[in-house]
Amino acid sequence: MAKATPSDYTAADIQVLEGLEAVRRRPSMYIGSTDDRGLHHLVYEIVDNSIDEAMAGFCDRIDINIKEDGSVVVVDNGRGIPIDTHPRTGKSALETVMTYLHAGGKFDNQAYKVSGGLHGVGAAVVNALSSEFWVEVRRDGKVHRQEYARGKALGPVKVVGNSAKTSGTPNGFHPDPDIFPEIDFDFGTLAQRFRE
Repeated sequence: MAKATPSDYTAADIQVLEGLEAVRRRPSMYIGSTDDRGLHHLVYEIVDNSIDEAMAGFCDRIDINIKEDGSVVVVDNGRGIPIDTHPRTGKSALETVMTYLHAGGKFDNQAYKVSGGLHGVGAAVVNALSSEFWVEVRRDGKVHRQEYARGKALGPVKVVGNSAKTSGTPNGFHPDPDIFPEIDFDFGTLAQRFRE
């Protein structure tokens, strides 16, 4: 076998992964592992967003449901993710948060003075590692909804109803069985983290 030389390593060997493809290729870089620790980390990431709304004084209720089919639904009564068009991406702020790494309201110290989830990888990573993900935004008297599969939007944000006096962000996801060999959430593990 011939010895490789520096000239054998060229720009053609550098891969550029688009969107959330890097997360799906190397999930452990983002959530630590694809065993039960990584699986539970998905729930923590979504709940952390709701906790941030509570810490900012906009939310006083967070419900977490683990379904029999292995899906998870988290609902808060916070402000709801913005749905207007993001100036840089040209997509809704909701789709931007859900499909771009490092997109959120926690980086400029304006939307959130204190944040528990800033150390995390965010909803986009959970979306990328889920076979199905849906989010509803209740704000400004309307219910907006968008659905995703493996990190990709299945369509635009749609108004699906009215929400006269409520606000918040219900969202649900099903971890991708192609990524996680076993999808079995442990109540004790989750309960301990949420108590903390």
